[in-house]
Amino acid sequence: MIEFKLPSLGADMDEGTLLAWLVKPGDTVRRGQVVAVVDTSKAAVDVEIWHDGVVHELRVQVGEKVPVDTVLATLLAPGEAAPSPALAVHAAPTATAPEPAAESAAEATSAPRPTVAAAVPARPAPAAPQVPQVPQVPPAATPQSTSPHPVSPAARRRAKELGIDPATLNGSGAQGAVTLADIEAAALARPAPATAAPPAAPPAAAPAPASDRQQEMRKAIAAAMSRSKREIPHYYLAETIPMKNALNWLQQRNAGLPITERILTAALLLKAVAAALQRTPELNGFYRDGRFEASAAVHAGVAISLRGGGLVAPALHDVGTKPLAQLMRELADLVKRCRAGSLRSSEMTDPTLTITNLGEQSVQAVFGVIYPPQVALVGFGSIEARPWVDDGKVVALPLLRATLAADHRASDGHRGALFLAELRDLLQQPQTLAGDAP
Repeated sequence: MIEFKLPSLGADMDEGTLLAWLVKPGDTVRRGQVVAVVDTSKAAVDVEIWHDGVVHELRVQVGEKVPVDTVLATLLAPGEAAPSPALAVHAAPTATAPEPAAESAAEATSAPRPTVAAAVPARPAPAAPQVPQVPQVPPAATPQSTSPHPVSPAARRRAKELGIDPATLNGSGAQGAVTLADIEAAALARPAPATAAPPAAPPAAAPAPASDRQQEMRKAIAAAMSRSKREIPHYYLAETIPMKNALNWLQQRNAGLPITERILTAALLLKAVAAALQRTPELNGFYRDGRFEASAAVHAGVAISLRGGGLVAPALHDVGTKPLAQLMRELADLVKRCRAGSLRSSEMTDPTLTITNLGEQSVQAVFGVIYPPQVALVGFGSIEARPWVDDGKVVALPLLRATLAADHRASDGHRGALFLAELRDLLQQPQTLAGDAP
């Protein structure tokens, strides 16, 4: 019997709410298949399964909030026979989250639930020798909405406050899930009634208080960053990189191409980081159980700011092996899905280092905080024309400030300096990074 547990979708996640099951008992599943949608403090995440098998039992009901590592379901391994039917629980999956009453009931538990059995008291006792009975779903857990798509608990609460029916919306989240952003957008697009009451505050007043999701996100980020500064002995390095060659090459490559096929500087920087890590692999991996674990592949966590506030850093997988054009397409898709609240669990669990780029905000340099259990974070500032000595002459060149925050338990300043030097040299020959064009 294989246990399928709620994965930790990052160091800042302690629990999640099940939005939908995409499988049912008896279904055959394959490694990498999306089987559930889970709402975290940052997004609705498509959760993949990492074993082949047959779904035996769904142990968590839609709408339940459970801690990380809770067993969500059990699977029969290929060729494994099912146990006695008296031990099986046939939880009926549904694609719609319950009304707030069910959510409140789930959250009213005064102590942490040590086992899934304690979390679902309606499950029949496994020791019953009689013919098994399918348990009735409690009335509070039966959704009253006719929405064809799952609705996150935060979105449902906000929809009720604004008087919006989620069933009338097309969700932008995973599997068409209606997200908090969809509710807010619907509220803005709704025409004001002719007899509307005057607003509680004038238009020039301070912004409205943060939503529940934003508050939870800030708490999660604070917890992860506090842990990082408490546990990780950071060291910081910086390097100024001339970008004239890189920008000229990009301009020539993009000439005459439609916007959708052009390469942005951000993609070139990602590719350069992955290439530089080949010289310093001790910056790419995880520090776990008192030791560093190097990663053979570079899964770059890309820090993306969310429209409602906060940020998330999902992974672009295998950055070092992909042509630059493919990397650009995947980066654009990742940003789009991230801001729509639709990500896959593999994108949240396995970034091997994080890259943050604040150049668009005209920041010259950023010194980031490492995201545990990673051991390094690379930061890029703006590219600006500044004085530079070239061949004995002071000239104005486009310059980029690259920074490195690294974990002293996995590397030291000498190795970090080698990484930044390699990054600088690679960006002087950008054509070597393309992989798909001369």
